Amino acid sequence: MLDTHARKYVQPSIEHTSKWLTKLGLTANQVTTIAFIIGIASGGIYALGFPILAVIALWLSGFLDAVDGTMARMTKPSSFGTVMDITFDRIVEISIILGVAYLHPEVMWPLLLLSVSIIFSMTIFLTVGAVSEKQGIKSFYYQAGVAERTEGFIFFSVMMLFPSILMWTTLAFFAVEVFTAMQRFLEAKRILS
Repeated sequence: MLDTHARKYVQPSIEHTSKWLTKLGLTANQVTTIAFIIGIASGGIYALGFPILAVIALWLSGFLDAVDGTMARMTKPSSFGTVMDITFDRIVEISIILGVAYLHPEVMWPLLLLSVSIIFSMTIFLTVGAVSEKQGIKSFYYQAGVAERTEGFIFFSVMMLFPSILMWTTLAFFAVEVFTAMQRFLEAKRILS
């Protein structure tokens, strides 16, 4: 939801950073890789007991993840870049979940439910993107929903910074992911029927 409706407020800084990194000679795929490395490091940093640093790394990774797409659209987008971007995003999410599970094994079941809900939601998202004839500014049809990348980062941040409410935050994240999956499923029925 925030990615769709609030992007216009941060887009100027994303574009400025995109131009700067392009001038430095970096490609969109290189920035995707840098964002990926910082993102997976976030889960490890959390597991080592540095939650604030982990959250900073997560958000830096997310910012660079937005920058790489803008760089690709400014230069030469590639289909493989899209595959890298989506794959690396999921691995970053997995690293956060694993880092949290490592420090808080008592919340393993809610974290497992959250993982399943992300798989469910992304399956619908990617399938609709693959079979839909609609195209957005991205290289495939992007289904908006209540839980987009920014909402996920907010939930992950709360999970890492406030372990006393970890179980409830994880279950709330799970519920929002399932709601988003159903929202996307019903939209798919409408646009593909």
